[in-house]
Amino acid sequence: MADPPELPAAQNQADQLPKLSASDFKAYNSMAEHMDYFHSHFRQTWKVLYAACSSGQRPKSISLRQFLSTGLQFCHHLEIHHSIEENHIFPVLATKMPAFRKELELLTQHKQIHKGLDKFEAYLEKCRTGENELRLDELKELMDAFGDVLWAHLDDEVKALGAENMRNYWTVDEMRRMPM
Repeated sequence: MADPPELPAAQNQADQLPKLSASDFKAYNSMAEHMDYFHSHFRQTWKVLYAACSSGQRPKSISLRQFLSTGLQFCHHLEIHHSIEENHIFPVLATKMPAFRKELELLTQHKQIHKGLDKFEAYLEKCRTGENELRLDELKELMDAFGDVLWAHLDDEVKALGAENMRNYWTVDEMRRMPM
């Protein structure tokens, strides 16, 4: 898992900065906490889907229809989440933070994730309509194709938004005015 590009340099700067007060830490860490809330939901849903694929068996409490719906909702929610980030959050962050610029790692990860996510979603949709029969081993292959980059991205993004990194780019007042 790669660190977001600016973290090593930012860490050197953080070593020279005074310790944050509890109030300032809360302000600087607010975006990381907010992002982690959403990312935790994605992780939890992924684990349910992936566990079924790995075991070759859906959880007994989830019907086929519910399982497919869970997978399709995962896709839809992740697409909306990334759309909001790319259109409303990242442009603001990119004004001061290189990792959030279009050509760098975090947005590149979005593209890599969506390459696999699109295939995953198409497969689930064909299963939902009856065009394909759900085969958990095939679904697992589709998940494996983008799982590593997804999990790295979920971690990298939260780390990049953490207090010790954000304080290198923003003031406390700027943090309180962030669009998230």
